Amino acid sequence: MFRDVSSCNTYNYGDALYWDARYMQEQGGAFDWYQRYSSLRPFVRKFVPTSSRVLMVGCGNALMSEDMVKDGYEDIMNIDISSVAIETMRRKYEYIPQLKYMQMDVRDMSFFPDESFGNVIDKGTLDSLMCGTDAPISATQMLGEVSRLLKPGGTYMLITYGDPSVRMLHLNRPAYNWKIALYIIPRPDFKGPAGGSSMKSYLEPILMTEKGLLPPGFVLEDPESHYIYVCEKIDETELPTYPLTANVL
Repeated sequence: MFRDVSSCNTYNYGDALYWDARYMQEQGGAFDWYQRYSSLRPFVRKFVPTSSRVLMVGCGNALMSEDMVKDGYEDIMNIDISSVAIETMRRKYEYIPQLKYMQMDVRDMSFFPDESFGNVIDKGTLDSLMCGTDAPISATQMLGEVSRLLKPGGTYMLITYGDPSVRMLHLNRPAYNWKIALYIIPRPDFKGPAGGSSMKSYLEPILMTEKGLLPPGFVLEDPESHYIYVCEKIDETELPTYPLTANVL
């Protein structure tokens, strides 16, 4: 029920050994999961200030962070469970000070103090954990760490294949203190009907039901769309307070 069995294959995407072996074979290559930055740029620019300190979890050998720096982003910390990927990327970008790389497991990011980052971006990392053993525990550990590291008012942007029926039960927990907005975009190679949806319409959030599901009768333009969950950490200091009056004393 809690493990994305239907979307996983025989590989253990939650295992560092798998990723080390894969990146050894892909030395010098680059691969972006799901979407390139060009497609995600409108969302990133809307929710992530260029001056923000950004944490890119599960960076792999993707070009996403490089493209963000070219677009004006100033400080991106990239982490991955694979030491092979991190060493490769560290050498590749050693002359780009805006990009930093560390080998780290997203389930334990205790190296960083609380509220260290303004924004966290995840393109497939939670999905990888959901394909591993002990998926619910791993997801809880990771999301708890992400919430801890976010500054109040900051956002966790999750790009995933997981629709709300399999992701909201993990994301929508009071302990994380998140306000969640959902966006849906088609795969990069999807060919819709002529005159179909525009990028402007993709930037409009999908109103989920009270149970955190897609509205009844909602039809996906692309049956294999990607989902973008923007989880904003609520700033408790900005919650309204109501002074006591004689009527309530």
